[in-house]
Amino acid sequence: MKKFMLAALLGTAAGVLVTTQVTGPLLAQESVKKSNVYEQLDLFGDIFERIRAQYVEEVEESELIEAAINGMLTSLDPHSSYLAPEDFEDMRTQTSGEFGGLGIEVTQEEGYVKVVTPMDDTPADKAGMESGDFITGVDGKSILGFTLEEAVDLMRGPVGSEIILTVVREGVDEPFDVSIIRDTIKLTAVRARTEGDSVVLRVSTFNRQTYPNLEAGLKKQVEELGGEENVNGIVLDLRNNPGGLLNQAIAVSDAFLNQGEIVSTRGRNPRDSERYNAQDGDLTNGKPIVVLINGGSASASEIVAGALQDHGRAVVIGEKSFGKGSVQTVVPVRGDGAMRLTTSRYYTPSGRSIQALGVAPDIIVKQPPRKPADETADGEESNRPSRSEADLRGSLQNDDVSEADRAIIEAEQEKAEKAAELREEDYQLAYALDILKGLSAINAAAK
Repeated sequence: MKKFMLAALLGTAAGVLVTTQVTGPLLAQESVKKSNVYEQLDLFGDIFERIRAQYVEEVEESELIEAAINGMLTSLDPHSSYLAPEDFEDMRTQTSGEFGGLGIEVTQEEGYVKVVTPMDDTPADKAGMESGDFITGVDGKSILGFTLEEAVDLMRGPVGSEIILTVVREGVDEPFDVSIIRDTIKLTAVRARTEGDSVVLRVSTFNRQTYPNLEAGLKKQVEELGGEENVNGIVLDLRNNPGGLLNQAIAVSDAFLNQGEIVSTRGRNPRDSERYNAQDGDLTNGKPIVVLINGGSASASEIVAGALQDHGRAVVIGEKSFGKGSVQTVVPVRGDGAMRLTTSRYYTPSGRSIQALGVAPDIIVKQPPRKPADETADGEESNRPSRSEADLRGSLQNDDVSEADRAIIEAEQEKAEKAAELREEDYQLAYALDILKGLSAINAAAK
């Protein structure tokens, strides 16, 4: 028994000895880290005082501090930044759906200001700005080397004033200038319309209006088609949608799902992870859905597309999305400003992160450049009218078709002609509508 107790005591002592030997260096390392941090803060103070006392021109101390804070945040990733009081107020105004500006969502890529997307029916959209454009100058002044916040500040101005952006575009040999007149941006989050027997829901942004607009717009279009039984499906158009509020992306996804995970967010600390699940209630009662995306579809748009794709609830077509798979938390700080900090990544229901990868469509459909309607493939004009059996002199008449049947045939022909016109105007949307027709036919045959 004494031997056993002795062994136990020796074991305990050894355990204490080992613990002390491991903990000692760790504590020393932590102490060194803290010492280095304090030294660097002292260095910051020294440089701040030297700038304030000796810089060639007098500087505002508050501006120096703001610049230092913003530099610290922007060094982390393109989406973290400091929001000065006026910028913070602008951001809150934008999420409500009305603000002054150009109507473009921008990011920074390898030091260049890149257009994520021009927003629908805004000055930038009407002036011809495109997703993927690089802005290299503002009013003749180069912005190469500017931070994103500095470039955005330079693009701000009073409503009604003109701005000249110098743009570099893939496929265009030389930079060119785009003139834009600043205006009040009034974003309609969702525009609903019908194309034949399909309802098209064009979602341009995710702000506080998005889900209410979508629900009301869908209901109205279904009523105009004479009821749910006359609707063959839904096209959810998320092209050039730069994203917005996470809770609105969840609500829109939930509108078409009855159950299952919509999205999860995972931060540095596992305890901060969140999962968001769908509630019972599909606004379409299982109607086929096609989701349209492109390179301008980012953030909240990708949450929706990824959720519906992973659940097999929709066919996603178009082009690969932007690939912004991170979540930013806006934290108010002293002085009425705010800190926008990337705090987590989001994951689709299957567990995939699309950060820097984007959502890959189920069917890749590229939007071809528009050509004048009166040009053939080789550029020559073609005015030859189409001819059919009915145009031939002396052709037999079809007396077996009643007037009612003839009216139905003519109505179907008119629909087909409108579809052909849509292909010239918006090939991707026309393709989506064709997919819906096929899905609707398959569902009808299965019943």
